[in-house]
Amino acid sequence: MELLKKRILEDGVVLNGNILKVDSFLNHQMDVALFNEFGKEFKRRFSDTKVTKILTIEASGIGIATIVAQHFDNVPVVFAKKMDDSKLGNNVYQSYVHSFTKNKDYFVRVSKDFINEGDQILIIDDFLANGCAAKGLIDIVRQANANPIGVGIVIEKGFQPGREVIESLDVKVESLAIIDRFDNNQVYFK
Repeated sequence: MELLKKRILEDGVVLNGNILKVDSFLNHQMDVALFNEFGKEFKRRFSDTKVTKILTIEASGIGIATIVAQHFDNVPVVFAKKMDDSKLGNNVYQSYVHSFTKNKDYFVRVSKDFINEGDQILIIDDFLANGCAAKGLIDIVRQANANPIGVGIVIEKGFQPGREVIESLDVKVESLAIIDRFDNNQVYFK
């Protein structure tokens, strides 16, 4: 998606540790018009499948998934919670994930009230690096006997194994921008 690539080149900042900071438009301050373009593109890429729900993970995926949902007939958006939430109780699907950015392990949880057997779930997230978050969400979907029809990613770090992890689970991956490498604080796309 050329519009996204242009925005990354203009406003993204490469940090040590292969981290791309895009908080001016993606995951702190949100460019809603740009998110709307994401929604159009994800709808085009997943047009061959009926989506009944969109699943994401808190916090950065929520804004993106909400706008994307409008392009899928306003299907509900469900987000996995990273922290223990006593209000969820024990009636949850949960999976263990590792955060690349924070170098931290945690459980993600979704109430069993919000994912049903047979649901056709599109997973949406901001970044794909090692695939841990997406793998955890796929696990949750499958625990519910629902179908993970695909994973939509805004920015993929193509030099990390995330895509292979997801595809090994027999789930389609669509990324709007795929980074080939960072070199001398510059972003290079595939």
